[in-house]
Amino acid sequence: MREYFLAWTEALEQFVLDVIYGQRKGKRAALLRAALYLLSKVFTVAVKARLFLYNFRILRDSTLGVQVIAIGNLTAGGTGKTPVVEKFARELQDAGRTVAILSRGYRSKPAPFYHRLINKLDSVPPKVVSDGQSLLLDSEKAGDEPYMLASNLKDVVVLVDKDRVNAGRFAIDKFGCDTLLLDDGFQYWKLKGRRRDVVLIDCQQPFGNNGKLLPRGTLREPPSHLSRAHIVFITKSDGNTEELRGKISRYNSSASIIECVHSPLYFEDVFTGEQAGLELLKGKKIAALSGIALPVSFEDSLIRLGGDLVYSKRFVDHHRFTQQEILNVINRGKTRLADFIVTTQKDAVRFPKIDRRDLPIYFMRVEIKIIKGAKNFQECVRQICFQ
Repeated sequence: MREYFLAWTEALEQFVLDVIYGQRKGKRAALLRAALYLLSKVFTVAVKARLFLYNFRILRDSTLGVQVIAIGNLTAGGTGKTPVVEKFARELQDAGRTVAILSRGYRSKPAPFYHRLINKLDSVPPKVVSDGQSLLLDSEKAGDEPYMLASNLKDVVVLVDKDRVNAGRFAIDKFGCDTLLLDDGFQYWKLKGRRRDVVLIDCQQPFGNNGKLLPRGTLREPPSHLSRAHIVFITKSDGNTEELRGKISRYNSSASIIECVHSPLYFEDVFTGEQAGLELLKGKKIAALSGIALPVSFEDSLIRLGGDLVYSKRFVDHHRFTQQEILNVINRGKTRLADFIVTTQKDAVRFPKIDRRDLPIYFMRVEIKIIKGAKNFQECVRQICFQ
């Protein structure tokens, strides 16, 4: 029953996304777009009202006496945020800070109802994905992004809790952390103090697909709210960003601007851990499998590395794969004479065990490479470390 419900909700989500992106035509899609437009107006008022309440201290924020770096987006997903969080955590940890990453654990497996009821009545510790020494939770309980960060950052504490004030206090008291990274934290205004806001903007879709707020578009906040940012990362940069930089400056003339790309490092077998160089794809027929917000960028990167993309299968963002779905992709890949299947690391952490592996399945490990503004980034790290 649960699998049927999840399949139904994902199908509905995909239909709504197709409507938002204009890929569905007809009267039904037009009516839904009109309804979503009205809802987006209500959402806009709610966002501005909430910010007003925090600005005038009607809703109270908290301070924990440590450095806070909130890394997030104006849009709902697709900017490549997780590698940027990883880069900040690695640089700060290497510079001597004791870092904790605080995540809300989007789409992680919820606790039983009676545990959630107790949580409402009494403060309980956050989920500890990593204590800075060992991985303690799987991706289902932690959420795919916190689990991936904990896997890549062996010496960094990773905690999951919707109440990140509670998680931050736990990180300070239990692990002695002096720097808190809020993963997807630009809209989390409850935790202030010595805070820097880092906003990611996708060079390909800087202000969403149509410039409208949720649910008619993909913006979480109006572009004018960039005025709160201290640093703006332009991700997936193509180098031709003068016009975009001009728009950013109109909203915020003082923020440092950094441009970066997602640079492939290597490929790794999902099940055996065997690593291969980037030349693996050259001249090979490949099948792509993904459940991310913007799969086109991922698929294009495989083609740029020399792969012949003969089949691609896309699921909604954060989709939790079943064994049968993986086997279906293997079968379709074999039909198209693919040499292997390639997925993302974020998707790989959600793979189940499978009974047969007729085709190798690799994930592509990537990191952030700064192409403009490296001095701005190092200055930001220096200020955090020595403030």
